[in-house]
Amino acid sequence: MSGAHENAAERERAITEEVLAAFSATPDPRLRAIMRSLIGHLHAFAREVRLTDREWQTAIAFLTRAGHLTDERRQEFILLSDVLGLSMLTVALNAPDTPGATEATVLGPFFVDDAPEIPLGGDLAQGAPGTPCHVSGRIRSTDGSPVGGALLDVWGADEDGLYDVQYPGEHCAGRGRLRADPDGGFRFWTVLPTPYPIPHDGPAGDLLTACGRGPMRPAHLHFKVTAPGHRTLITHLFVAGDPHLDRDAVFGVRDSLVVEAEHHEGGTAPDGSQPRGAWASMTHDLVLAPDHGSAPGR
Repeated sequence: MSGAHENAAERERAITEEVLAAFSATPDPRLRAIMRSLIGHLHAFAREVRLTDREWQTAIAFLTRAGHLTDERRQEFILLSDVLGLSMLTVALNAPDTPGATEATVLGPFFVDDAPEIPLGGDLAQGAPGTPCHVSGRIRSTDGSPVGGALLDVWGADEDGLYDVQYPGEHCAGRGRLRADPDGGFRFWTVLPTPYPIPHDGPAGDLLTACGRGPMRPAHLHFKVTAPGHRTLITHLFVAGDPHLDRDAVFGVRDSLVVEAEHHEGGTAPDGSQPRGAWASMTHDLVLAPDHGSAPGR
């Protein structure tokens, strides 16, 4: 290495060491460890790719756009985390190592706190367009015992691939919360999920296009299940046969979460009703891991 290169490398290392030293007195030990690791990897990345001023400015503008797009209805930073696989990696890092528990997947950007509660067996579609779909199953623990009274938050897109929060106004459709019965059983009506593109008119979509990737997600329903003494489960049920199962834009598909949707024409539904025209049904049990306490930072 020439003298000029040695001087440049030494200057670069000195900058990183100076920044690391500035964070070395961070009082919280976990924050200190995170920041020192982040700085070390971030500086190493910039050195490895020889980041130019123009590229750095482009990155700042990219993140600024993401911030401007983010509001109570759209979370562009979650989309970026999703398409980079960081969301699923975080899920994997924090998933309980409990054999038999339902696999977790990404929360996504469309979860809403305090969705309306519906009665067991009720209709959370609330006018969302699509083929009616009856969904049922049981919540149980890994030891096989039922988890009665578990709280389920459920949300999904309509037949046009849109969530209620993507429409103007405050109408709530295609989402709700319900309680499992004493035997852990749950059942409700919604609309049959369809594949859809994640919002791709912003920085996350631009990134996918630049990298030759598509924005599609396979058809799925979201679930968040909570119960005392158990780890909260955030997962999806994916519709078997969807053409996008092997190229989910956010890497969320797990084989164990792929469920057959049975298609019907008239007849009698599991709840004894007589649907008119086409409808569908899905059934799948959800298994919660026991909560033995969380590791630091989880």
